[in-house]
Amino acid sequence: MIQAHATARYVRTSAQKAGLVLGLIRGKDVNRALATLQFTRKAIAADVAKVLRSAIANAQNKDGFSGDVDRLFVSAAYANQGPSQKRVRPAPMGRAFRVLKRTAHLTVEVAERPEKVVAIAAEGAPKKARTRQPRAAGGRAKAASPRTKTAARKKAE
Repeated sequence: MIQAHATARYVRTSAQKAGLVLGLIRGKDVNRALATLQFTRKAIAADVAKVLRSAIANAQNKDGFSGDVDRLFVSAAYANQGPSQKRVRPAPMGRAFRVLKRTAHLTVEVAERPEKVVAIAAEGAPKKARTRQPRAAGGRAKAASPRTKTAARKKAE
């Protein structure tokens, strides 16, 4: 099973905003993930698509790759926080406000889905017999709850 990853470092967005878009593609096959990113209305989606294409290319260049891109899926996608640039914005009365320009490191990992192995049952093999659980008194499978017992006593009176 081939695994490959790609990382884009110092992308000019917050890790939280990038994580929202990365959550959309996690676990999907690569073609569906690229289509999702194409129609996502977030600015970071273009950067994520670029990283995903790079991860696909990395998987294709690995030894042992089957050559079938359709079997690749996004096994992990996450955004780590990068360094923040500190800037100063003038404020009224001679004061200053600090502005943090955040960055993020985007990582996308792709892996190859294992081929499905279909087990064919032998025709002459007997099927396993199902055993039934013994029923409790009153025809119920479970014991009656205390509330039900109280209601039954009141009816009997």
